[in-house]
Amino acid sequence: MDGRDVFSGYHPVVNFIYFMLMLLFAMCFWHPVSLGISLAAALVYALQLKGKKAVGRTLVFLVPMLLLAALLNPVFNHEGITILCYLPTGNPLTLESIVYGFAAAVMLACVILWFVCYSAVMCSDKFIYLFGRIIPALSLVLSMTLRFIPRFKMQLQTVIEAQRCVGRDMGTGSVFQRMKYAMGVCSILITWALETAIETADSMKSRGYGLPGRTAFSIYRMEKRDKKMLVWLIGCGAVIFVSWAAGLFTWRYYPTVQQLAVTPTAVLAQVVYLSLCATPVLLNQREGKACTPIKLKG
Repeated sequence: MDGRDVFSGYHPVVNFIYFMLMLLFAMCFWHPVSLGISLAAALVYALQLKGKKAVGRTLVFLVPMLLLAALLNPVFNHEGITILCYLPTGNPLTLESIVYGFAAAVMLACVILWFVCYSAVMCSDKFIYLFGRIIPALSLVLSMTLRFIPRFKMQLQTVIEAQRCVGRDMGTGSVFQRMKYAMGVCSILITWALETAIETADSMKSRGYGLPGRTAFSIYRMEKRDKKMLVWLIGCGAVIFVSWAAGLFTWRYYPTVQQLAVTPTAVLAQVVYLSLCATPVLLNQREGKACTPIKLKG
């Protein structure tokens, strides 16, 4: 697929609605099957967007945090009737609290991974296009903040490498020398940030920001495929909302863990949810197959 994401090329309205549905459902659906579907879809899509190395770095911090959240819940939550043992404090350790802790950890992982995908697809230009006229000041501040963070990280790495080349490596020398080199890096970064802010303000002023009647150029146009995708998202979302209202996505953890009931309507609801979650992944797979060169015999 050569690093291309098909879903990122759709209209910003389509991208935004999809991720809002994914985040809402990931936070509200505690059904084990729904959690598994959301986690698998978010992980696969993040791998397609970011690659194995970037996702691996995210998982290095994510997995210990999730294990900690899953293990801490039984320590403070003692609900449930299936008592496994008693803690040194005298409180019971229940099976239901352990299961609920792992479910909460999976839910948190789904939300974080969907935000990773969101940050890769919804760039600052799309955010300003969607909310520039509704909340112009807030959308500008948010887009500049989100854009500043990766730029600050890149500039920090550049400054560290430049300082290392002139013999001011923060990883070598005594403690006082390291502190001195670190203060020098901080000073350089602060100066760079202030200069960048002044240049941005001058650029915005010269382009007429804030003047009445100022127009904005946009490269986004609602095409036929965007309308079809919008109908697909709204249709699947409507089916999932109706199924949610019917209780097909709810799950009980206390006082006992609910038994998994397989019914045609429940299976259909989960299939629709799987189709919605896997939409970007399926689009990338279809594009990859369409772009695969045909080998001619002879």
